[in-house]
Amino acid sequence: MRQEGLRHLNLGLVFRHILSAGDRPISRTELVELTGLTKPTVSRIVDDLVLGQLIAEAAPVHGGGAGRPRVGLTLSRQGPAGLGLDIRGDHLAACVVDLTGTVRHLSFSPPIRPGRRPKTILTELATMAREATAAVADEGLTVVGGMVSVPGPVAERSVVKFAPQQGWRDVDAGTLLRTALDDLPIAVDNEANLAALGELYASDEDLRNFAYVSGELDLGAGLVLNGQLLRGARGWSGELGHVTVFPNGRACPCGANGCLQTYASVEAIFGPGSVDGPATIVTRADAGSKRTLAALDAAGTALGIALSDLVNLLDMDTILLGGSYSLLSSWLVDNIQAELSRRVLSSRWSTVAVRPAMLGPDAAVIGAALTVIEDVRQNPSGWLAHNSL
Repeated sequence: MRQEGLRHLNLGLVFRHILSAGDRPISRTELVELTGLTKPTVSRIVDDLVLGQLIAEAAPVHGGGAGRPRVGLTLSRQGPAGLGLDIRGDHLAACVVDLTGTVRHLSFSPPIRPGRRPKTILTELATMAREATAAVADEGLTVVGGMVSVPGPVAERSVVKFAPQQGWRDVDAGTLLRTALDDLPIAVDNEANLAALGELYASDEDLRNFAYVSGELDLGAGLVLNGQLLRGARGWSGELGHVTVFPNGRACPCGANGCLQTYASVEAIFGPGSVDGPATIVTRADAGSKRTLAALDAAGTALGIALSDLVNLLDMDTILLGGSYSLLSSWLVDNIQAELSRRVLSSRWSTVAVRPAMLGPDAAVIGAALTVIEDVRQNPSGWLAHNSL
């Protein structure tokens, strides 16, 4: 192996140990013990990481014995940052996270009208991105790239193939935003995928095999197996809304009948053409509206049927209810759990946990930002090389 490759591996090894320590400062001496590298090698790598603003020196660590306290090292709260952008059914969102995964900026647009042209929406999103970038620059952060969350399948990490609620087909959102943002690296992904990654990166639990179910106007699922996002052959997996739950059921805009979308989306709960959102559903359910409660019961049952098939096929142990479902989970969980218990073969000896997503309705935009910063975490040498230019 060449010297440069060895340096790259050693730097990544040291950085991963600092990253895995979380909020606990770790000393240079500990890094020597954990990595097996020599003290001079660890010292040089630490100096490079500090200079590159990937780590920072924290308060001294007292070992409990005699001698001078050790200087602790933690992830830097300055330096590289990730930008997340989200196109939702009713508004836009922008988020910036730092290397620790902490949200440093989160903003939302006023409600957007249905049917607005893609270029208009993307121009507004670019404005929000510039404002977010400027806001965190004052705190010593540098946005290294952006990820856009969209409600629909995406090709080549840039082209929105179909977003029915926005009326989009084959919109190259990535290229348009890169141009508007002076060639800042921008990628595009499905919102359920990004929300699932957000939950994976943000969780401090053993969350490795789960489905994140996104309950917005369009229904989707982010599928994680063995800690890895399952994308499918062309990146279009997770279209849970078009799983058939009642073969002779309601007509779906996709052309089929009985799709989950027609029974469990927010629009389905309120009725076609409704513009009311989950907050209104909560208000009516709390007030005991029979119609709303019946619709929530039907949605929970339909979700349970579809998710039972998913669990039987992929053997996931957790279902996270995200997006609007995170607000409606109190009325959905029981019916979902009942169908899982009745239909999932393994439920006889191993239950499937069903609970609200930790990041709530903002999981997709936070997850989008976290995917950018995760790239830096996985390739610290790349950031150092870029930062030295």
